[in-house]
Amino acid sequence: MSLTVIAQRMNTKSYQRLVVGLFLSATLALLAACSSTPKNGVRVVDRNGVAQRPAVTTGQYVVRRGDTLFSIAFRYGWDWKALAARNNIGAPFTIVPGQTIRFDGRAGTRPAAVATTVTSPSSGSKTTVIKRPATTTKTPVVTAPLPAGPAPKGWGWPANGILIGKFSSNGSLNKGIDIAGDLGQPVLAASDGSVVYAGSGLRGYGELVIIKHSDTYVSAYGHNRRLLVREGQQVKVGQTIAEMGSTGTDRVKLHFEIRRQGKPVDPLQFLPRR
Repeated sequence: MSLTVIAQRMNTKSYQRLVVGLFLSATLALLAACSSTPKNGVRVVDRNGVAQRPAVTTGQYVVRRGDTLFSIAFRYGWDWKALAARNNIGAPFTIVPGQTIRFDGRAGTRPAAVATTVTSPSSGSKTTVIKRPATTTKTPVVTAPLPAGPAPKGWGWPANGILIGKFSSNGSLNKGIDIAGDLGQPVLAASDGSVVYAGSGLRGYGELVIIKHSDTYVSAYGHNRRLLVREGQQVKVGQTIAEMGSTGTDRVKLHFEIRRQGKPVDPLQFLPRR
């Protein structure tokens, strides 16, 4: 029976409701057919860890509030020493907001010098104060990898719990390991060192602590609920540095990495068997 015949047998309002219903049914069917669910009907979500990206070798980065040289090197897969040398940054490796960090052969720059006028309360005279000198000094390009030092001795597990994610060396899944635990349980320093970053400025890591153990090795502890250390603080193996949490992820866990000259390595090759 055609729609014309149906319309003749129905009043106008009933016919309109029929047409609208048919249109909605067709629309819903089309949306279902175009959904992103795979053909086997199972939606796969990778929650193993933070995806790897190749180290950046071109371009530049402008320092933001909260950044450290170590966090920038960690974010872009660089050895912090090589990045410091390329940008003519010496000890204590301080950087400031607005400073340019370059990843190519040219040296980065600090912001231009800023002059402010200060009035003395006693005499009313004005004194010009230069806050920060600008520098555009270039540095030679680092063309050879810096020699790797020995691994720190006495590595310890950073948390108790179930190992739910392992290191993947193919660059697509996990740059470290993931340990499931309870909200607020202690996160421990895996070896002696100095805290070089404590904050939440690296996407995908939540509240993060980075510890420098030597000129070659650093370790990272992500997704914490609360950080218990500050940048520049010296820590000992087994010392509580944070509380486990779920910041930047979908469950309570610790994401733990060890990096050698800026490159992720398998933490299970360093941690004691258990």
